[in-house]
Amino acid sequence: MKPTIFPYKLYLVTDEALCLGRDFFWVVEEALKGGVDIVQIREKSLSLEDFVRKAEQLKAICEKYHVPLIINDSVEVAKIIDAEGLHVGQEDTNIMEAKTILGSGKTLGLSLENMGDLRKPFSEEAWYYGVSPIYATPTKMDTKSEWGLKGLAHLRKATDKPLVAIGRVKIENAASIISHGADCLAVVSGICSAPSPAHAAEAFRKKIEEGSNHQLW
Repeated sequence: MKPTIFPYKLYLVTDEALCLGRDFFWVVEEALKGGVDIVQIREKSLSLEDFVRKAEQLKAICEKYHVPLIINDSVEVAKIIDAEGLHVGQEDTNIMEAKTILGSGKTLGLSLENMGDLRKPFSEEAWYYGVSPIYATPTKMDTKSEWGLKGLAHLRKATDKPLVAIGRVKIENAASIISHGADCLAVVSGICSAPSPAHAAEAFRKKIEEGSNHQLW
């Protein structure tokens, strides 16, 4: 079992389309230079072979910066490239099955869409929870509801697990989300589409520090 302490503050979830035609690996490396300290590669349309190739290349870049790479959904890819971990949603691979395949030493994240998900079998097996979404977003069309700040604060009181907030996380609301109980912010377009991914990551880090000075939950 992973320890409760979650050392990460800024979590980049990749989306090549949102890189706006720029080189995908350049965007991620710039974000790493700016302060992203954990990366999740999310690919829904690539073949297994292409996903593995892309994840291997990204893993090499992350290792230069001593930053862990998490695979979204695909246990197979996580196993093949020996990724740091895997993130699954409620409709993805069962987290217990993933743990059996990958071993207990790997990071496992689980998305929670509502309070009921917290009580589902094996949810305790996750090291951290993805609070998804804080606000509904066009980058993820299959969500049923949104947590909002009140929901996030309510969840914070209900669990000691690290909470990673995702869903329309912007510079403007970053500090507020942290102050309402998130341990870490997961950002997609706010970094991938930024004119300077490095400067955007730096700006998010400053807001995270600002939010950490207030507790509103």
